[in-house]
Amino acid sequence: MTRHLGQSCLLLLATLLTCGGGHPDGARAQSRPSPAVGNSNPAKAIGDKVANSNSLRDLRGNRRSLHEFKNQKAIVLVFLGVECPVSNLYAPGLIELEKSFRGKQVQFLGIYANENEDLEQIAGHAMDRDLPFPVLKDSGQRLAEFIGVTRVLTVAVLDGDFNLRYRGRVSDQYGVSSRRPKATRNDLAEALTEILAGQKVTVAETEADGCLLDRASPKKSAQAVTYAKDVAPILQNRCQACHRPNQSAPFSLITYADALKHAAMIREVTTQRRMPPWHADPRFGHFANERRLSSAEIETVSAWVDGGLARGDDKDLPKPAVWPEGWKYGKPDLVIEMPEEFQVPADGVVPYKNWIIETNFKEDKWVRIAEARPGAPGVVHHVVIYILKEGQKGPVGRDGSMSILVGWAPGDLALVCPPDTALRVPKGASLRFEMHYTPNGTSVKDRSAVGITFADKPPRYEMLIGEFANLAIEVPSHDPHYKAEAAMRLLADARILSFAPHMHWRGKDYRYEVIYPDGKRQTLLSVPRWDFNWQSAYRFQEPLKLPKGAKLHAVAHWDNSVNNPLNPDPSKTVRFGLQSWEEMMVGFVTYVWERPETAAELAKNPPSLADTFFDRLDVNADDFITPNEIPARLKPFFDAAGLKKDKLSRAEFTKLFDTFAPLMQPKRPNPPPSKDQPKKSSQTTPERRQGEGVTRGKLDQFVRLDALAVQIARFGSSACFSPDGRTLATAGHGRVLLWDVTDCNQRHTCF
Repeated sequence: MTRHLGQSCLLLLATLLTCGGGHPDGARAQSRPSPAVGNSNPAKAIGDKVANSNSLRDLRGNRRSLHEFKNQKAIVLVFLGVECPVSNLYAPGLIELEKSFRGKQVQFLGIYANENEDLEQIAGHAMDRDLPFPVLKDSGQRLAEFIGVTRVLTVAVLDGDFNLRYRGRVSDQYGVSSRRPKATRNDLAEALTEILAGQKVTVAETEADGCLLDRASPKKSAQAVTYAKDVAPILQNRCQACHRPNQSAPFSLITYADALKHAAMIREVTTQRRMPPWHADPRFGHFANERRLSSAEIETVSAWVDGGLARGDDKDLPKPAVWPEGWKYGKPDLVIEMPEEFQVPADGVVPYKNWIIETNFKEDKWVRIAEARPGAPGVVHHVVIYILKEGQKGPVGRDGSMSILVGWAPGDLALVCPPDTALRVPKGASLRFEMHYTPNGTSVKDRSAVGITFADKPPRYEMLIGEFANLAIEVPSHDPHYKAEAAMRLLADARILSFAPHMHWRGKDYRYEVIYPDGKRQTLLSVPRWDFNWQSAYRFQEPLKLPKGAKLHAVAHWDNSVNNPLNPDPSKTVRFGLQSWEEMMVGFVTYVWERPETAAELAKNPPSLADTFFDRLDVNADDFITPNEIPARLKPFFDAAGLKKDKLSRAEFTKLFDTFAPLMQPKRPNPPPSKDQPKKSSQTTPERRQGEGVTRGKLDQFVRLDALAVQIARFGSSACFSPDGRTLATAGHGRVLLWDVTDCNQRHTCF
């Protein structure tokens, strides 16, 4: 109700502002819009060339130029507004229109020119509306002024030479005072069709009927704002954790001289919300480790810069912060460091580095505090320390799970468990140090470490680190808005402590929500501006209590197009993989069971294998499995079963699963041959298919493969991978062989 009333009020206000001369159908006289207020250059006429614009920023804050979107037959500039109801009404139709022209060398760009809309608001709006095309902030409204845009929603169409060919409305369906069930003229679609056909645009200009473009507010007097009294506390609380000597930030912000030197840049990155790095949408959740600046803090910094950078009285300076030189939480019980120093080069890009270190724990250990400490903070971008169970070689276990001890990123927190809570590190486990280095111009050595403080006794609550991943993602080449989902069903009442989404370079956005047993949905965390360079854990201020049967559901998008400046190769279809040029969708969650007895009860009565597989496959959490949720590697199983239904309920899936249970037990391999007996051909490396990878498959270690994967092999698939990608099943001669392919670097082209 509130939302509808808000839109109605905005429509009424827009009507009052534009009354007098408006046509009932919202289509006004075809005349070129007047230049924007304050524009010293007249707006471009139809047919004029639009010069390159350097006022555009993408959601990560990168500067983008208009002319980089070249090699197109048409470019559609869609000027949007976060709170304009007319703009929002047109969004669904624009999405469909973009899809219909996507393969015809037509590039859509969402342009946000309202002065009061920052990157955070823009990203949230684009995610809410599910916009599939790039969205850009028009800083200073320079592009809008150049083209002559005074209202949103307005569209402008440029041809391949960046000549202005159309300007005006999308159609005549919506206006500030009118709505039609269906448009009588689709002006934008008509213009695009004529441009692609090499024809003159019949109606090259219409007047957009929408919300007036917001202008910059008059600057307030900043005489009272000083560094000592107003700005220094902000920098100390929000910036100095990284911006101090020997830390990861490129310069220090400890003194007035430091701030004065970088004042213009500080204003730019804070007003655009590029710094401090925090990517959670403030509309959802309250987090203990939030680094986000408030609007008042941003305005204070801007006012200080605009007002002349006054120093003020040093007596007003805050007491200098005391930054820990050693371990932040006291001397740990155990310190484990990298086995060797790593020489970080002065420049270039350093691939992820990994070290596996044995703990030699003879029994399960309970960790109360874990703190990762970089040896050279100036070049360590982040650290992730995985827990590997005995025999595990990679961060993804054979059951598809991941377990993390602790991570480190500039300004982020260590693992500090709540009272009566601790994290288990199993007997015989090892730790995998994953290191991301960013050279800073000087070659240095790093030897990072982790400090561990153990609990005095087994805790009342075990902190659990769960994950719900979609291992079947397959991002098509050149797809700008690929969507995938994942879900996790809570088997008992639980308290959620934190979330940590994980994707790679092509990641676009990530959202966590809970679906309650009664069907109600609630967004818990939204990250509309995913940035692989800044991966954060989001720790709730207060644990979130969720009931048994609730489902954690995640939705993510990827941009595998040329318009993603971080994309390693848009021509490649990308699948799940650990390397940064591959992709991942992993939603980490830390939680405890509401009742301490739950862990023992679940261990005694675990969910059935059928239930586990159903939950993994039901990625949209609707309690049905549909064909589009079945990964390609599992489709042979369903085909072999003669499944023709459009969807399977949990009960139907369980019945189907149980029917084939006897066939799902992998046969044990024959005993290894004696020294005098040659190995059988079935235990040698399988022949690889022509043109595919050269990685060897080995029988160094037989393991039990997931039942469904074995079933596929039995039904005639020549080879299939287990969900974790570490094991290959091959069928032949009436039996199934399980191949350890842990060493495979590109698992999708092994055989």
